[in-house]
Amino acid sequence: MGLVLFSTGQVKAQSDSTASLPLKPAKVSSSKLTILGIGSGILYGGALAAAGQAWYQDMPRTRFHFFNDNQEWQQVDKVGHFWSAFHESRLAVSALKWAQVPEKKAIIWGSLAGVLLQTPIEILDGYAVDYGASPGDLIANAAGSAAVLGQYLVWSEWRVVPKFSFHRTRFAQERPAVLGSNLPEQILKDYNGQTYWLAVDIARFLPAYNRFPKWLNVAVGYGTEEIVYNDPGTNQQAGFRAYRQFYLAPDVNLSAIKTRSKFLNTAFFILDMVHLPLPALEYNPRQKLRFHTLYF
Repeated sequence: MGLVLFSTGQVKAQSDSTASLPLKPAKVSSSKLTILGIGSGILYGGALAAAGQAWYQDMPRTRFHFFNDNQEWQQVDKVGHFWSAFHESRLAVSALKWAQVPEKKAIIWGSLAGVLLQTPIEILDGYAVDYGASPGDLIANAAGSAAVLGQYLVWSEWRVVPKFSFHRTRFAQERPAVLGSNLPEQILKDYNGQTYWLAVDIARFLPAYNRFPKWLNVAVGYGTEEIVYNDPGTNQQAGFRAYRQFYLAPDVNLSAIKTRSKFLNTAFFILDMVHLPLPALEYNPRQKLRFHTLYF
């Protein structure tokens, strides 16, 4: 592209004389790749250690096996796998671009990150007596990574992003060893308090130069309640009647908020995996329509 703004004829002449020269491809930054590799290795190792502490502590091990858990937890856990794989891939694509990896390679390899990072967890599950590697989890992981790659191929950007929110519930007290005995564990384990959202970036679907606020998304959410036991029959025998919840709410697109601070811009980009507390309309088969002035 030629210069749009220039102050002297000399600058214009220089831009015209170089306009026909081929652009050199950006060189991959080996130092940034090193930082990326070390940093991601430490973070991933810490995450695996934390998962092992939360899920596999004192659990007997057995031979590797598969277990079909698609009927459990009202499938909230499957949505969670999709969310995790999507954002691992999303962050990996952006990290590779930061390291100046060519865009096509960054998109392809970065999109695979969700599957590559989630698969070891399924392997650990496969050796746990109480679990087992889940085909449904593997499919959800692949779908999360595919959603990143697919949006890049279709739109060259993200327009629909899964998000997460959490609120504490009374059900964790029923089985603290399974649903969590403290807040960090409950965020990870208590599916009653987890809500997953699909936030749609409306402005990017409208014609160019539209006046729709770029920071405002519309989100649909999914959650469940009264689910204490993973098996539906056991849960019902214990006196709990699990039911699904569906939501409609506004959502803040933090990535659209640009500041002069690189730190804040990066923080907003990372935090865009979370749905902020906002008003929401809920529908569930038990209470029908409910309005929440502030839903977490």
